[in-house]
Amino acid sequence: MSRHDKQILFVAFPDMSLLDFTGPQTVFWTASNYMKQQELPGYQLHTGSISGGLIASIEGITLDTKPLADFDLATIDTLVVPGSPIIEQALDKSTALVDWLTQAARQVPRIASVCSGAFFLAQTGLLNNKRAATHWAMCDMLQRRFPLVQAEPDAIYVNEGAIWTSAGVTTGIDMSLALVEADCGRGIAMKVARELVVFLKRPGGQSQFSELLKSQMNEHGAFEKLHLWIVNNLVDPGISVERMAEKVSMSPRNFSRVYKQATGQTPAKAVEIIRLEAARRLLEDSECNLNQIALQCGFGDEERMRVTFQRNLAVSPADYRKRFSK
Repeated sequence: MSRHDKQILFVAFPDMSLLDFTGPQTVFWTASNYMKQQELPGYQLHTGSISGGLIASIEGITLDTKPLADFDLATIDTLVVPGSPIIEQALDKSTALVDWLTQAARQVPRIASVCSGAFFLAQTGLLNNKRAATHWAMCDMLQRRFPLVQAEPDAIYVNEGAIWTSAGVTTGIDMSLALVEADCGRGIAMKVARELVVFLKRPGGQSQFSELLKSQMNEHGAFEKLHLWIVNNLVDPGISVERMAEKVSMSPRNFSRVYKQATGQTPAKAVEIIRLEAARRLLEDSECNLNQIALQCGFGDEERMRVTFQRNLAVSPADYRKRFSK
């Protein structure tokens, strides 16, 4: 390997998630192969743990690792920390790893976490007063345990300068593609994405999962039929609380109360988010102009749609299309 290769150190610990680990490794390994074909520096991948030796993932697969103390951190370009579905237990058993990461952060120019690996970075204080992504199901836990961290439940990944955090499991691949693009250019990242048969999602602003899926998970999908009715009638800008309450045979006041308890948001906000999701899909996949999309999704006009995008995504519909359009 060339001494100019970027050195990436993957940090292993007992009960880590295997895909959190191997997904990003495969991205960097594939990118390195393409770089070598062009006779350019690629990546050299390393795997370390506190004590070295065999480390078992939670799935039961063991990985051979070197002691982290054996690595010269001055030569490492990026640290990658995977997560675990039992992250609190893993974290409590890994105080030595947290101490090592705290010291390593002072020497390594870039640190990335996958899924609940963000808990390790938060434990070191690296995420204090910063935005961070983790698996959507663990965002509340992250926020409770580390109140100085701004958990982003909708982000696929978040870049805060030298610190990158990604959401659940496979989003480590999305984040790694973004890191490859930053290191090697969009062309290489596109080749890797095509070879791995995944989408290249450059910015981290796309949602981890849909509002409809989230609502179906609450109260066993108590309002699923109502949500499907909303989707089928989005073109109508006059969807009101009164009409929704009528659809579920409830009074408007009782419906608003029960809906908020079941889904965590008001009916009006739910309609806004469902309209937003529909508009996002059209911006990504269709050639309709902005005014057509605003009308199809029930915003009434382009300006109302723009305000909704800015309020929820901090980006205009036009900029969203530039980022995510196929």
